Amino acid sequence: MQRKRTALSLCQFVEKKKRRRWWVRPINRTRSKEGHYDTIFAYMKDHDHEEFYEFTRMWPHKFEQLVELVSPFLPNAQNCIRKPLPAGLRIALTLSYLAHGNAVRTQSWDYRVGRSTAYKIIPEVCEAIWSALHPTYLPDMNREKWAKVAEEFYLKWQFPNCVGAVDGKHIKIRCPPNSGSEYFNYKQYFSIVLMATCDAQFKFTWVDVGQYGSISDGGVWSRSKFGTDFERGYVDLPPPKNLPQTNIPIHHVFVGDEAFPLKMYLLRPYNRKDLGDAERVFNYRLSRARRVIENSFGILVSRWQILTRTICCTPDNATDIIKALVCLHNYIMTAEEQHVMPYARTYCPYDLIDHDTLDHDEILGNWRNQTGLGTFTDLTRIGANNARTNATQQRDVIRDYFVSPLGEQEAPWQY
Repeated sequence: MQRKRTALSLCQFVEKKKRRRWWVRPINRTRSKEGHYDTIFAYMKDHDHEEFYEFTRMWPHKFEQLVELVSPFLPNAQNCIRKPLPAGLRIALTLSYLAHGNAVRTQSWDYRVGRSTAYKIIPEVCEAIWSALHPTYLPDMNREKWAKVAEEFYLKWQFPNCVGAVDGKHIKIRCPPNSGSEYFNYKQYFSIVLMATCDAQFKFTWVDVGQYGSISDGGVWSRSKFGTDFERGYVDLPPPKNLPQTNIPIHHVFVGDEAFPLKMYLLRPYNRKDLGDAERVFNYRLSRARRVIENSFGILVSRWQILTRTICCTPDNATDIIKALVCLHNYIMTAEEQHVMPYARTYCPYDLIDHDTLDHDEILGNWRNQTGLGTFTDLTRIGANNARTNATQQRDVIRDYFVSPLGEQEAPWQY
């Protein structure tokens, strides 16, 4: 008898747990009349393009193009009992979340969708953005593409044979459940690591994101896919090329700061102690080229405010968010580069980034004055500083070239 009562009570409990209060929460039934997508968003898209840009970080025609590109990669909703949410709504919700860093719960209220639905939409859209955009806007590089980057770097930043600038950052995330100290870094917060390279136009050419924040900064480079591919000879860089107007061949290289190791394919500055004039000139020329990646990160953070806050999701979802942001950055930068004069650009206006006066005095970009950059922090050391003799000799050759008459012609202001 007691068993029957227990079984009956259990069945009643399970039935009570299954019972839903609403099929659709009442506030969400007003989506078409009061939700952002059909009201504020639609009005801005049709009548107020400046506010639409502030809301999404892109102009209406680029949003429509993005919807067209991303929609085929969104999850199929054919088996859904309810009417699926429009692709445009899902993408708009995700863009405003990324652009302004609002809480996901706030997004669900604004767009009149369920909280669990909003939590599901954002990683799905980010993954779809990566799938749709990266083949075109962050493609795999080959020696022809690297050679084009090197040509642009020389023309714009007067650094020969440079195929890009490289840097790494910690991305602050919420403590993952049951992760122990895997993601807990030396800054005393939880993070994943972003490593990236960029071209001369502040567009990313390669990213590696998702390494544990707890990995010693010295091990980040060796554990990154880029670092391992280089060490194994998998990166298809152009062959060595003569320095301009000389018969001195050097390898194509990336430029990084003092946190990076010195390699045949990677240059770092000379140690700051006891610098001679030639070493100071080399460090200046390298710093001038390297600040391109610094500014690329600065543009990214200033435009996508989610990076100024702790990203409250799983490490895998945070990785998808970062990959989507990098693709969106390149997508918008490419559009402005092709169709908008520099003085009229909105995503990357002239005063946002570091630039030189006519007298070649450096003016720091406005992105450096923005708040919230503390959650997007540098790595202290990215590789062991045990350079081989040939890498040291190559750096010395470039140093000597910079202070030669030929090198001085490229940058007469370097002293």
